[in-house]
Amino acid sequence: MNKFIAIIAFTIIFQNILFSQIKVAPENPKLIINIVVEQMRYDFIQRYWSKFSEGGFKRLINEGAFCKNANYSYLITESAPGYATISTGTTPSNHGIVSDYWFQRLKDYKQFCIEDNNLKNSISNFNNNKYSPKQLIGSTLGDELRLSNYKKSKVIGISIKNYAAILSSGHLANAAYWMDDETGKWTSSSYYLDSLPDWVVNFNDKKFTEIYLAKQWNTFLPIKEYRESLADNNSYEKGFKNLQKTFPYELLELSKKEGVGVIKYTPYGNTYTKDFALSAIVNEELGKDEYTDLITISFAASGYVNQIFGIRSVELQDIYLRLDKDIEHLLSFVDEQLSKEDVLIVLTSDRGSIDNPDFSKEVGMPTGRFNSEQAISVLESYLKAIYGRANWIKSYNNRQIYLNQILIDASKLQLSEVQLKAAQFMNQFKGVANATTATILQTTNFTSSILHKFQNSYNMERSGDVLINLEPGWIEENNKHVSFEYYKQSSPYKYDSHVPLIWYGWKINRGEILKPVNISDIVPTISNFLNLAYPSGSTGKPIENLVN
Repeated sequence: MNKFIAIIAFTIIFQNILFSQIKVAPENPKLIINIVVEQMRYDFIQRYWSKFSEGGFKRLINEGAFCKNANYSYLITESAPGYATISTGTTPSNHGIVSDYWFQRLKDYKQFCIEDNNLKNSISNFNNNKYSPKQLIGSTLGDELRLSNYKKSKVIGISIKNYAAILSSGHLANAAYWMDDETGKWTSSSYYLDSLPDWVVNFNDKKFTEIYLAKQWNTFLPIKEYRESLADNNSYEKGFKNLQKTFPYELLELSKKEGVGVIKYTPYGNTYTKDFALSAIVNEELGKDEYTDLITISFAASGYVNQIFGIRSVELQDIYLRLDKDIEHLLSFVDEQLSKEDVLIVLTSDRGSIDNPDFSKEVGMPTGRFNSEQAISVLESYLKAIYGRANWIKSYNNRQIYLNQILIDASKLQLSEVQLKAAQFMNQFKGVANATTATILQTTNFTSSILHKFQNSYNMERSGDVLINLEPGWIEENNKHVSFEYYKQSSPYKYDSHVPLIWYGWKINRGEILKPVNISDIVPTISNFLNLAYPSGSTGKPIENLVN
């Protein structure tokens, strides 16, 4: 009998020890990490899968939930609208970030999505950083999180790109940090801070950009193993300003010509971002109290490299293989500093990306270039022939035509009539799939088809009078050449709208979700996890079956 009791006692003790070692997820995650990888098409996961390590993207997918049919549902899939959609849970029609730039009718001015000239000062030593989330309409996840507990939660946005950090974090964020192109140092805006915290100053003093730019950028693996990409020396790449477009790259020499901002076009731009984000988690003590914190991390180097090398380049593949190691480091850091059960990680992209039209043409795919400058000039001549010699077009920006509404009104013309004439004329251009008017989008409710995506991109105050959509495979170009700009890329098609969406940690179930989900569903899902109020303009729906 005593032997039997001893066995029972030993079993109970062993079970207690075993259960004490199993970490149980708290009711709410202590820290949420929202990761955005710029211009990451959905198919990149499969394309580079065999080259990824076990601890990076593979770990996120194998131990998390992978939404394999996640899409953006609007027309103008530029970068800034993507970040705003991720943070607000709605489309540009509601959050107002219709594109990276838009035309301000009343001020006759091209508005940058985060520009705020009402800010009186910039942070010391960083000029012209008068940026804020002022242009973002409605609240974000970070805002609602801070409101829920009277600002006891901490919210921080980080990216080498200014608007990515700001639009991701929101109006009430403790801070948004980005890289200053002139100095290579991390900075912010007086909207958030009077001066940089000591830990940021100390981080900047370590001069990591100088360390990274002293390196040579060569391939992570032997170049012969990059079979998922085209040859390193091919005709579809623009390359750096010095016209170099093959490995290896002497970054110190490039930085002498391009400035320290050239780090954005290298894998070290992502590593620099990761290192700063980890420093922020430690120094701000994120996830260390009972209030859920949020940090948003944007890895933007993939977008910059895509602009000058394209989606089938060895350079872009190398960016992803090295980013995979950065993510592995991030996950190891989470294991050591917190725990997987305490942290909810969400990874997605701001948009997808398109093939170089020259490559598409060579392999036999439908493609073309739409010269917007020529098309608008011809449209102007057409309107003059109908309505008289005057400047009927005020501006053109991102496949949106802004008519001269004051002149149209003074001429006693119907705005809807002029809009329709312009749209019908634009529909005749080769490469234009659809053109519609603001009046139609204001007066008709489209619940499906391409016009539904038009409507989701349309904001009455900020959008043009005529919106244009190009045929699949077509890209926009003009006669103006901007430094480092590869081509204008934005469309509602799958190559631009279909992106990865991965959930990891906390109470997340393992598995694949094949049901269609929208990127605007991310914030309502997290809000539902935390029992938060949804952001004010949210139109997304919680994704089912992610947690037990």
